[in-house]
Amino acid sequence: MSAARWLNEICWDTQGLVPAIVQDARTGEVLMFAWMNREALELTAAEGVAVYWSRSRRKLWHKGEESGHVQKVLEIRVDCDKDVVLLKVEQVGGIACHTGRRSCFFHKLEDQGWAVVEPVLKDPKEIYK
Repeated sequence: MSAARWLNEICWDTQGLVPAIVQDARTGEVLMFAWMNREALELTAAEGVAVYWSRSRRKLWHKGEESGHVQKVLEIRVDCDKDVVLLKVEQVGGIACHTGRRSCFFHKLEDQGWAVVEPVLKDPKEIYK
């Protein structure tokens, strides 16, 4: 199947984006959520490493370009409506979050408030210089 054909089957939103859920391929743990545009998804498939679209910076973002915490993409899936992408990855360095934690989902609702339930594995000041 040509790249254009499978990319054309994605249901992009009005901004040309699709949500991407990132999951550890070995454990099934959800590591993060990001956005992808057509170029990001095409590069991810071609290079085998995760590339996202940064809405705040309005540019492509190669995961790990600053931190070294690259995501090796082992599998790309879409949901039944083809409007959500699932990346199954090997998380290099074991840290997916810019806060220095394994997962971006480290807040848990407890007693009507958000509790931090995952430790910082590496100080972000040491990651981002």
